[in-house]
Amino acid sequence: MRNIVLIGFMGCGKTTMGIKLSYKLHRIMEDTDKWIERNEGCTIREIFATKGEEAFRRIETACIKKMAEDPTVRIISTGGGLPVREENWGPLKKLGHVVYLKISPGEAYDRLKEDTERPLLQCEDPYGRICELLDKREPLYEACADTVILVDGKTVEEVLDEMLTILKEKDVI
Repeated sequence: MRNIVLIGFMGCGKTTMGIKLSYKLHRIMEDTDKWIERNEGCTIREIFATKGEEAFRRIETACIKKMAEDPTVRIISTGGGLPVREENWGPLKKLGHVVYLKISPGEAYDRLKEDTERPLLQCEDPYGRICELLDKREPLYEACADTVILVDGKTVEEVLDEMLTILKEKDVI
């Protein structure tokens, strides 16, 4: 059995799908953002505000490297920016089968427009920022991924069923 690692842009459903997979496969689920908050003793938003994005990215890299050393088989939901650093690609691949939950800018905006907890979207033009970030990140997500699943217009159950089918076909589960 291998870990299942969920990557993708904020709002694509990594945490939701991680929880659903956890129940379905009877595996623990670990969210890298929650892991960081526990270990740092503060929220991601506070880390961005007090230490900056670059410091957060270094903490994120340390987190994924530590997880890669842990033999526990689980579902891992990552922060949306984790695959942006090329140094994280090796630990991600070492962790297990990487599933990219692909979302369009419009769908991401619809899901996130009321969210005030995302530091990178606290700006005058959140839709423009989403487009800018996705434009940079999408090729990186695809480079890291073993499997890509488009989430636009699908229910959680539809995405879950599609993911389970693909993971069974690829002998991941």
